[in-house]
Amino acid sequence: MERLLAITTALAIVLIIAVLFSVRRQHIRVEYSVSWLGAAFALLILSRSKTLLTQLAHLMRIDNPPVALILVAGCLLVLVFYRFSVIISALKDANISLAQRVAILEYRLQAVDGKETRGTA
Repeated sequence: MERLLAITTALAIVLIIAVLFSVRRQHIRVEYSVSWLGAAFALLILSRSKTLLTQLAHLMRIDNPPVALILVAGCLLVLVFYRFSVIISALKDANISLAQRVAILEYRLQAVDGKETRGTA
C-alpha cells in the first residue's frame, strides 16, 4: 500500500509541475489547466492522507483503500477528458460556423468585384 501511495504522490506532483510549466510557457491556457490541477491536487491529498483514503474506501464499500484511490484517479481522468471533449466539440462547431461565414463574405466580395468590373468596362 505504501509503495502505491508513494508512486501516486510522485505522479501527482509531476503532473502539477508539468501543468504549471505548460501554463508558464503558454502551451496550455489557464482555464484548461484548472481541471488538471484539481485532479492532481485531489490525488495528492488522497495519497497523503491515509485516514481520508480509508474513509473514502469505506464510503465506497471497497475493502482495499489503494483500489479506491485508483478508482478515484480513473474517475477524475474520465471527468477531465469529458470536459475537454465538450470544449473541443464547441470549438469545432464554432470553426464550422466561422468557415461558413467567411465563405459567404468571399462570395459577396466576388459579387461586388464582378459588378465593379462590368460597370467600368
